[in-house]
Amino acid sequence: MAVHEEGGLKTAEIAPAKGKLGVMVVGMGAVATTLIAGVEAVRKGLAKPIGSLTQMGTIRLGKRTDANSPLIKEFVPLASLDDIVFTGWDIFEDNVYEAAAHAKVLDGDHLSQIKPFLEAIKPMPAVFDQHYVKRLNGTHVKKGKHKCDLAMQVIADIQAFKKTVDRVVVLWAGSTEIFLEPTAVHQSLAAFEKGLVDNDPSIAPSQIYAYAALKEGVPFANGAPNLTVDLPVMVELSKQNGAPITGKDFKTGQTFLKTVLAPAFKARMLGVAGWYSTNILGNRDGEVLDDPESFKTKEESKLGVLDYILQPELYPDLYKDLYHKVRINYYPPRGDNKEGWDNIDIFGWLGYPMQIKVDFLCRDSILAAPIALDLVLFLDLAKRTPQLANLGIQEWLSFYWKSPQTAPGLYPEHDLFIQSMKLKNTLRHIMGEDLITHLGLEYYD
Repeated sequence: MAVHEEGGLKTAEIAPAKGKLGVMVVGMGAVATTLIAGVEAVRKGLAKPIGSLTQMGTIRLGKRTDANSPLIKEFVPLASLDDIVFTGWDIFEDNVYEAAAHAKVLDGDHLSQIKPFLEAIKPMPAVFDQHYVKRLNGTHVKKGKHKCDLAMQVIADIQAFKKTVDRVVVLWAGSTEIFLEPTAVHQSLAAFEKGLVDNDPSIAPSQIYAYAALKEGVPFANGAPNLTVDLPVMVELSKQNGAPITGKDFKTGQTFLKTVLAPAFKARMLGVAGWYSTNILGNRDGEVLDDPESFKTKEESKLGVLDYILQPELYPDLYKDLYHKVRINYYPPRGDNKEGWDNIDIFGWLGYPMQIKVDFLCRDSILAAPIALDLVLFLDLAKRTPQLANLGIQEWLSFYWKSPQTAPGLYPEHDLFIQSMKLKNTLRHIMGEDLITHLGLEYYD
């Protein structure tokens, strides 16, 4: 293996992105079909990959006066969009064209131009149990005598796909499962594998997919707030097999804005008395979240952001009594075009109150698709990078998550701008470039 010098240390070089990158998506619904159709539209020159850091973002190298800011995709060896091959699993038999038409995220003109490509992608039967997603009733599902049997079927699917491509990444874009907490079955590989045979109720379908991917040495990203890879057994498997993990819950609309606004209030030492957030959406995600058990999983993901950013224990005068409320309401007429409304009660000098109102009429899957693309490409990069591959958790990808995964005992960083700096500095680090601190005193010597 080739090495290069970095700060006096020898660092193994990143393996090139040769051949095809296989992307296996769990849940071929609105997010997945918008991702797949979008990538094909970009490949055909029909649209631009707006919202994708890997495709449109730049990274500054060296001093500001060096004027050296290449595109990220030209700086690090990312897979080309032309080399991505898609497949996946779903609880319904619809091919990707039919599923995209049903989701109604993309208009007919976009879909018709790439219809043959989308029709050719048909989902494999999925692992599904209605106990974990009450509002859906899957008809295209795997059968097995126990959860271990189902896991072996998913492993067989991954192994078969591996024969057709050079590398694989698995992405969970399925529905939000009911709220679960870690139990004894999640503490070790031996306990988990016994639990699979015993049909342990603490093992949800998303965990079966994660287990199968990590056993195969395949990176896994969890796009929902489920308890999936944030478990000791998954971290153990990830490190053992050099299969990077990251999660959880795509940071798309309302929480994205929270991770922009809350750091600004703290930076200016402005107090926050209350933050009320409500959402209306009518897609399948909204239908699933209409179930209280699934909503609790999402609520936990969305509620934690402000506490970590504002640090009330350090700033009791400003945030100790903050009242934070999150609601999600299923409203079918809105479809995938979610509305996130926030009322923020802040206070300033001498305690005088002020208010901020935010009404974000966003398109959920339009925001999620480029996140999913970036995660797939960056996880593949991590798998090929000796400094990252065996770390397990890829905290540098926190930028994309509502609930970033971290090492045990380490609080997550939610501030979007710190997350962005962490991501870009990680890219600089693995490429042997100087980190950027923004100190800037050297310009004034």
